[in-house]
Amino acid sequence: MPAPARITILVLVTVAGLVPPGVLRGQERPLRTEDPNPIPAGAILLETGVDLEFGRRFPLSGLEGDLYRLPYLGFSFGLGDVAEFQVDAGFNLLHVRDLDPAPLAEDLDFTGDTTTDIEDPIVGTKLRLIREGRRRPAVALRVATRIPSASNESGIGTDTIDWYMSLLAGKSLGDLRILANFGLGVLPFPLQGDRQNDVLTGGLALLWRAGEEIDLVGEVNGRIDVKGSTPVGTEDRGQARLGARLGLGRLFGAGVRLDGAVVAGLADVEPGIGATVGLTLLDRSF
Repeated sequence: MPAPARITILVLVTVAGLVPPGVLRGQERPLRTEDPNPIPAGAILLETGVDLEFGRRFPLSGLEGDLYRLPYLGFSFGLGDVAEFQVDAGFNLLHVRDLDPAPLAEDLDFTGDTTTDIEDPIVGTKLRLIREGRRRPAVALRVATRIPSASNESGIGTDTIDWYMSLLAGKSLGDLRILANFGLGVLPFPLQGDRQNDVLTGGLALLWRAGEEIDLVGEVNGRIDVKGSTPVGTEDRGQARLGARLGLGRLFGAGVRLDGAVVAGLADVEPGIGATVGLTLLDRSF
């Protein structure tokens, strides 16, 4: 990965966004950078969307092509006033355009130029440590585990269990809200189960209120290997996103928001360009 891109992911400088209106305040779609504020106690948050990534690479299997996440699914539940439980998953379809020599290329088991698999679910918990004040940001701790579901045979998965821990911070300055994440990821070697690779993770997003129901959003988010010699399957990752969110009022008592963003890859394995569009619902009836 080029040095400027590595520096970009670490520094995480980005543009545009908004504090979400009303009941959806604090939630991130279409961003990946987490807000430290959990959803309200007992509330249920449902997210769904479609992601398109053109030119995505999978070095472990050697596949390269266009990745379609149809759909992305997210579930969160408010645990008291300071915590949130999260599960994210989806279904992936890869339209293969190229196959390069790779360690697990011989294990591929699909026909034609399309391979599919369930995306590895990510199970996490967010715990707010400090409430936001006039001068201090809100701070939270998030711990998450990626559970292997996508297989090596599909060419999409790594069959490893990853672990992440991050500090989340957020501060509002008038119509501008700033989110910053920084943490550590522990990734097992897909080709050698008794070893691991440590990566730094981070994200920076600026959010700006453009209107009563319109949010402009943007970020840079990713991870970087800290050991210098990156094992295959644990490569640097990074994306920049720029988009918008539109509040649609309430549906059957739940707050509804539509979102969309364009995506640009900041690492070799990432797509050259992509897009995401989705819908978020927050139900406080529990």
